[in-house]
Amino acid sequence: MLIKTDSTSDTPHPLADEMGEILISVEEIRRRVAELGAAISRDYAALEPRLIGILKGVTPFMADLMRAISIPVTTDYMAISKYEPSEETQSLVRLLKDLDMSITGEHVILVEDIIDSGLTMEYILKHLEGREPASLKVCTIFNKLAHRVVDLPLDYVGFDLPDAFVVGYGLDYQQKYRNLPYLAVLKSEVETT
Repeated sequence: MLIKTDSTSDTPHPLADEMGEILISVEEIRRRVAELGAAISRDYAALEPRLIGILKGVTPFMADLMRAISIPVTTDYMAISKYEPSEETQSLVRLLKDLDMSITGEHVILVEDIIDSGLTMEYILKHLEGREPASLKVCTIFNKLAHRVVDLPLDYVGFDLPDAFVVGYGLDYQQKYRNLPYLAVLKSEVETT
């Protein structure tokens, strides 16, 4: 399988053999991130928003989004640990790294790589709303509605995804594949090894 790592390369990506269908290409991601950056630049023209990224998966998107925004922004990061819900328990979220700067009175855009069930995002939004930002909006590059259990206000969305296990552009499987420049379905045999 030939997967171009950028628009000028004909070299296969080293992890190409572990990928199934490419759902969103490098060029599609670049184009959509540019559109999101332009929309944020327009909507926040005189406000100097604070972008808050949720580590680790947001790293590629956050970097690309910042470069696509043409107005001054500040940035900060949070890290959380999520425990998947079982039949006996609710989803548990633990804050591993909090913000370094105050967001009181700031115009905040929470930047995420993917929103799936929405439970983690709901927790983070409640946590941040308690700090009294002037405004709080959500920007995600990937939106997976199949498992959504809470209604969330998503202000900027890159792509809606099907119900498939995907990796790349920040999304991982066992901490691997985040560095892929596109979004692809992980082959089922890789998931079982």
